[in-house]
Amino acid sequence: MAKQLLHLVFGGELASLDSVEFRDLSKTHFVGLYPSYAKARDAWKAAAQATVDNAHMRYFVVHLHRLLQPDELTGSNETPAKRGTPAKKAGAKSGGKPAKRGNRK
Repeated sequence: MAKQLLHLVFGGELASLDSVEFRDLSKTHFVGLYPSYAKARDAWKAAAQATVDNAHMRYFVVHLHRLLQPDELTGSNETPAKRGTPAKKAGAKSGGKPAKRGNRK
């Protein structure tokens, strides 16, 4: 049996297209709780497509297993300490300045 990784799918109408602030929290649509990302994505896609005519409607998938067990790795090489840390670009200088290009004399 595959490991159960809980995912929550919910959505609602946003107050603005520029933020994730709901217009009315009492009208939040809780689609469901799913044991895998694949099933949650299918539910998210169905809910989002059903409301495609309303540009302010948004649906989200929340990885509850990451909130419930943040120290447990879920098949990735990513450690909790490294989450959110941007990867260093290849060839970037430590000073953050781009390398000079062109002819040098």
